[in-house]
Amino acid sequence: MEAVLFQAINRLEAVLAGESMALRSGDSTGLGDISNRKNQSLLELTRISRGIEPADFSDEMRERLGTLRERLDDNSRLLQMHIEATAEVADVITKAMAAAESDGTYGAHVSGARSAR
Repeated sequence: MEAVLFQAINRLEAVLAGESMALRSGDSTGLGDISNRKNQSLLELTRISRGIEPADFSDEMRERLGTLRERLDDNSRLLQMHIEATAEVADVITKAMAAAESDGTYGAHVSGARSAR
């Protein structure tokens, strides 16, 4: 049964490596497909692990699972960084759109005081 689990871990790690490479390079064209494959891999691991007791894992499997955990943590950090960057860009766009739509009547004045006419 561990052999099947090793294969599933290898597939998931390949998907994670592809996602990390795409995120680092800024190529978001295949991220939807990668996300689907990652979800499928995680589902596969869940199903396989139902039939295995963690106490029965070999030392090699424990090490392999530790490596997988590290890769999942790295992937999570990278995804979080991209989510935060996306939020920042969205905020800048939102502010720019609000400024473009405003006539300045109720906005803050850069000079600090409005001249009387």
